[in-house]
Amino acid sequence: MRVAWKKPTKRQVEKFALNSLFIVLGNAIAAMGAGFFIVPDDLHFVMGGTTGIGILVKNLIMQYATNVSPSVTGWIVESVVWAGNIVLFIIGVIFLGKKFAMGTLAGTLLYPGFLTLYKLCNDAYIAAWGTSIGGSLGNPLLSALIGGALFGLGIGLVVRVGASTGGTDIPPLIFNKYFNLPVSTGLWLCDGSIILLQFAAWPVVTFSGVAYGLVITIITSLLIAKVSPIGMRRTQVKIISNHYLEIRDMILTKISRGVTLLYGQTGYLKEDCHMLLTVISHRQLVQLKSEVEKIDPEAFMTISIVSEVRGRGFHSDGVDFLMKEEPEEVLLAPSKREEKTDGED
Repeated sequence: MRVAWKKPTKRQVEKFALNSLFIVLGNAIAAMGAGFFIVPDDLHFVMGGTTGIGILVKNLIMQYATNVSPSVTGWIVESVVWAGNIVLFIIGVIFLGKKFAMGTLAGTLLYPGFLTLYKLCNDAYIAAWGTSIGGSLGNPLLSALIGGALFGLGIGLVVRVGASTGGTDIPPLIFNKYFNLPVSTGLWLCDGSIILLQFAAWPVVTFSGVAYGLVITIITSLLIAKVSPIGMRRTQVKIISNHYLEIRDMILTKISRGVTLLYGQTGYLKEDCHMLLTVISHRQLVQLKSEVEKIDPEAFMTISIVSEVRGRGFHSDGVDFLMKEEPEEVLLAPSKREEKTDGED
């Protein structure tokens, strides 16, 4: 049966364009962090992922091979990243399916492509100034911090839109599917193993190089955790008050946010109570607390941060509510509605 093609909506087109921008920008930033501040020979850093495998292969060749032209060793990292990403992509397609391929193909090609471009830029910089861009900072720790931060920022942007950079992201996904191993654990195992394997190229690789590699990995992980849901974190507020109707109206009209009315019971006296649940932006919290205190200084409030909010009525600038009088029974707790119904009968 042939399925008719359906024209995408304007919102779908805009979302696709925005996601594509994040994927391209994220891969460009991640490759910049690696190509300028981690991979250059004068820094002697290591890292995880296919880039780390490339660094390992280059160091092994430098240690054991003789009469190898620098023009050859200079392109080993990028060549290994290209080969590794493509091989792992094929493995991912076999074990994870075509749906996985659609979300990973861009990263599989974009990251090594940008890494190759930055390699050319860095070579030109070395020819002009005698040192790499990262080496020109004069502080290895600063270079490691900047490289790790850029790499984590780039990966976080890609992950934020549900895509993947490919490479060593793929084995943890396979282990998760077939052995129920958490993806985060799998990533740490892969990157940690690659970093420790760098000692096979001793003494080309030193303890300080591996230590900087661990710093890079930690900074990268922190940035990914912070950036991937950035812009989506919001404040969730729960309010318990006898003046719940006034607070409800205030949230709808002054804060311009939705609110949910929950029914509960106090734990000690077992009296019916009402709880208001709303999700607001961080900047609206001060206003909300101030308005609630004006209505009921004794209101009980709990405030927490939620990592992501989806749904109609929140991503807009505000929500316009036409206030109307609800039937009295709608605003009563279930037990009160039952009592009223019994009395009317």
